[in-house]
Amino acid sequence: MFEPNPEFAQTFSSISGEHSMTDEEADPMTKRWTEVDVPDQAGRVAVVTGANSGIGYDAARVLADHGATVVLACRSHEKATEAAGRIETQVPGANVSVVSLDLSDLSSIRQASETIRSTHDRVDLLVNNAGVMVPPYGLTADGFELQFGTNHLGHFALTGLLLERVMAAPDSRVVTVSSFVHRIGRIDFDDLQSEAHYRAARAYGQSKLANLLFTYELQRRLRAAGSTTIAVAAHPGAANTELGRHVAPAGLMKALGSVFSQSSSMGALPTLRAAADPAVRGGEYYGPRGLLEQRGYPKRVGSTARSRDLLVAERLWNVSEELTGVSYPLEGKRVTS
Repeated sequence: MFEPNPEFAQTFSSISGEHSMTDEEADPMTKRWTEVDVPDQAGRVAVVTGANSGIGYDAARVLADHGATVVLACRSHEKATEAAGRIETQVPGANVSVVSLDLSDLSSIRQASETIRSTHDRVDLLVNNAGVMVPPYGLTADGFELQFGTNHLGHFALTGLLLERVMAAPDSRVVTVSSFVHRIGRIDFDDLQSEAHYRAARAYGQSKLANLLFTYELQRRLRAAGSTTIAVAAHPGAANTELGRHVAPAGLMKALGSVFSQSSSMGALPTLRAAADPAVRGGEYYGPRGLLEQRGYPKRVGSTARSRDLLVAERLWNVSEELTGVSYPLEGKRVTS
């Protein structure tokens, strides 16, 4: 009999013990924010990574349905083209295009960024959604641990290379998808690439914690530069998508998903709210409102003290610039609050 990845199960148990109910979660009258609440996106350009399936696909579909010009930035050009075709079928008149992007390869990131810059003079919305979760140990094309390299460094590089286009759009947003698993994450500067010891769930937690540290630090730097662009984070809770393929076989994941998780369209709602709700402010974090933030409609949620550590955030930023070779076009004194 197959059992799900025991390390991931233990990780989920430890996260469950940390959760405490917020005032918003306890309030049964909290508004249920849905796809219908996405305002008109006509005239806006959205770039969504990993948009060929799961949460990324549903986010791209909804944005296109509300009038946005959507770029599907995906590793597989074939799968992205198929996804674009599905969106065009579901949303007649949708304006969608495809860009090849492998976030585990800095040369691919640079090429994709150049393609986007050459075809769009601004990007109103950058959704850093793509990722890998608890795979066997592996390295990116540039020698980084696969999860840290793809989930954090890849999106760090992409955002930096597109930031001038993002900042060219008024009231633009960078939305980065993290995870409730960030709660077990720690940034191990002595072994960022897990060369000394690899535990898949811990490495995943580190990469998702890095996503939040990046979001909060980017927001501080944008504010210091006087930009109207904001950085926001989201997490989908437990969504039934292909991301969990290394946790358990597909059949078991589907069976478990029907009981313990929610659909990818529901899982996409926190990302969509972070991306489109006019009430969202820079540096906020959105996730499901249900028990343990696993299911439900999106609300603003909290994150760990480690995700708010200013010294760690600044150090991670500097290390990320060194590792990727990407510097951000931001000026101004860094805000430390």
